[in-house]
Amino acid sequence: MGILYIVPTPVGNMEDMTMRAIRILKEADLVLAEDTRTSGILLKHFEIKNQLMSHHKFNEHGTSAGVVQRLLAGQNVALISDAGTPGISDPGFFLVREAVRAGVEVQTLPGPTAFVPALVSSGLPCDRFVFEGFLPQKKGRKTRLESLANEERTMIFYESPYRVVKTLEQFAEVYGADRQVSVCREISKVHEESVRGTLTEVIAHFKETEPRGEIVIVLEGKKDKKDN
Repeated sequence: MGILYIVPTPVGNMEDMTMRAIRILKEADLVLAEDTRTSGILLKHFEIKNQLMSHHKFNEHGTSAGVVQRLLAGQNVALISDAGTPGISDPGFFLVREAVRAGVEVQTLPGPTAFVPALVSSGLPCDRFVFEGFLPQKKGRKTRLESLANEERTMIFYESPYRVVKTLEQFAEVYGADRQVSVCREISKVHEESVRGTLTEVIAHFKETEPRGEIVIVLEGKKDKKDN
């Protein structure tokens, strides 16, 4: 029986690729990629010559059964996404679940995940936190935001640069404009930046300076009354 490897790939800097990740991608019988064009650039950079197969959120329910059969037949398969760790706001969960149900060994390599450096560098408490990923764009968005009104742990969200100001304004409306926030963009890239302050201050910054790149929002949790 083969092994399903979950392989994180750099979110920005190619130097974040681990030696083990390179070895696994070279040795695997098949590499599943969210976008074969994006992953093709990565593999070429590290001189990895392997078979690529498309595996993304629109086809994963259809391809997973065949992949599990390959694994049961003894092939080793590596799953990568466009950037970061598969399964974290990226395709991966469904395939892992099906592999586990079939009794296939799953090994996840440690490696790049955008929210971890954003959280640690935010200056907000990182001993306890809740990862929310992308909020619903329309239906259920308000309900989700309101459900977190009493959350005392630091909260982490992914957001598009085109919606970040609107999202911060919604945070201010629901949680209060004086709530501390850190907006981290372009993690591990040349123009990496963390903008910290109250929601009011950070909203003002991004209204003056257009946000660009991938965004991670780290939001302070509700303070306990005894902490005030």
